Amino acid sequence: MSGRRRYELKERARKQAETRLKIVEALVELHETVGASRATVGEVAKRAGVNRMTVYNHFATEAEMVAACTSHWIERHPPPDMAGWKAIGDPDERLSRALADLYAYYRETAAMWTAAYRDAPLVPALGTIMDETWFALLDTTVDVLAAGRGARGRARVTLRAALRTAIDFPTWSRLTGSGLGDDEAAAIASGFVRCASPSTRR
Repeated sequence: MSGRRRYELKERARKQAETRLKIVEALVELHETVGASRATVGEVAKRAGVNRMTVYNHFATEAEMVAACTSHWIERHPPPDMAGWKAIGDPDERLSRALADLYAYYRETAAMWTAAYRDAPLVPALGTIMDETWFALLDTTVDVLAAGRGARGRARVTLRAALRTAIDFPTWSRLTGSGLGDDEAAAIASGFVRCASPSTRR
């Protein structure tokens, strides 16, 4: 292959990558503002500065668009790292740290999570991704926060339900939407969990 041909292929690949990025960024903007259920291909194309066929050339299905959008957004807004929580031995202190980190994260990313939670039941591809990634992460977070609380049997079910509620975005949204600050919301959520813990229910 000649040097000229290699250059042309490289330049073509660069332009395709730029176009793909523009489409993905348009998808992110629409998913965050109007939601996945209202993000039409026509509007994606308009915001990306391309035609509809170009969008479909890069993403043939809605599922591919949702996956690309989600991956791109999460890469730029990674959730808090659980490693720091696992290192905290005291369960209440661990919970307080987790809620502080999660609630700060929710405040920074509220627009996207509001749209995602609303549209997940409406857009199957988004619902699937939420189940496989975000909700799975929250379940793992419950595992981390439940450790060391001595819950067994029905008490374990109660504790995990309380933890799952405390760490979820809608809980933060409802509490802060009622006029509470993040610290106040976290204190209420922590108290809710403590009431469901075996050591405080005796």
